[in-house]
Amino acid sequence: MWLPAPYKAPAHLDGTVAGDYGFDPLGLGSDPTRLKYYQEAELMNARWAMMAVAGIVGTEIAGIEPRWWEAGTEDYGFPPQALLAVQLPVMGYLENKRIQGWLATGSSGVNETFPFDPMGMGSKDEKMKLKEIKNGRAAMIAFVGIVVQGIVYREGPVAALKDHVANPFGCNMATNIMNIPVNLA
Repeated sequence: MWLPAPYKAPAHLDGTVAGDYGFDPLGLGSDPTRLKYYQEAELMNARWAMMAVAGIVGTEIAGIEPRWWEAGTEDYGFPPQALLAVQLPVMGYLENKRIQGWLATGSSGVNETFPFDPMGMGSKDEKMKLKEIKNGRAAMIAFVGIVVQGIVYREGPVAALKDHVANPFGCNMATNIMNIPVNLA
């Protein structure tokens, strides 16, 4: 449990959900249907965060330009209106199919494939489910940290780590916070 004794977890968190540590201070999961939906939403966000962190670090190590925080300002040769005219209906359709499939089957999928597991890595093993959600939660925190660090430091995570290792007392959270006005200018 996330709090030591004598505190008790809410009754609706009985330890059957992977990664359940009794943390629900607002009681959002008290409805069993919503709890299943929140569990699925957390898993989807965790998977996206794991891919995002790996992509950000991978492209920085490979030296691929533009850097991840500059990619949105680049001109890729598509007018924004045309991009939106294609992206909104396609993403809307896929997300609608995903949520309908999840409601019907209770598992994640794509289009008509539920569960979506092209590499056969899906596991009914509780230990693997726990590992996935723990790694996903770490990736969500890491992504937020990478975004904040990018805003404050104006560098990617690998460059910031190299700078910190080279000069731990001159390049750390405290010194970078003091430079926020300079970096944001």
